[in-house]
Amino acid sequence: MTHLLEKAVARLRGLPDSAQDELAQVLLQLVGEEQPVIQLTAEEERDLAETLAEVERGEIASDEAMRALWAKYA
Repeated sequence: MTHLLEKAVARLRGLPDSAQDELAQVLLQLVGEEQPVIQLTAEEERDLAETLAEVERGEIASDEAMRALWAKYA
């Protein structure tokens, strides 16, 4: 293991268990191990459905609005 990876793992040990598990899943996915599908809560499913409906109706930010947002916060 490289020094940089050892340093990262040492920092991760201080995180809550749930955060450690999430980051472990990301690392495993990056090295090619398939991860289980994330199950959405009922609230998350409603939010997603509403977002998809907004996109279908064309209620999305324009390129100009996105550029302004990035310029303001980047």
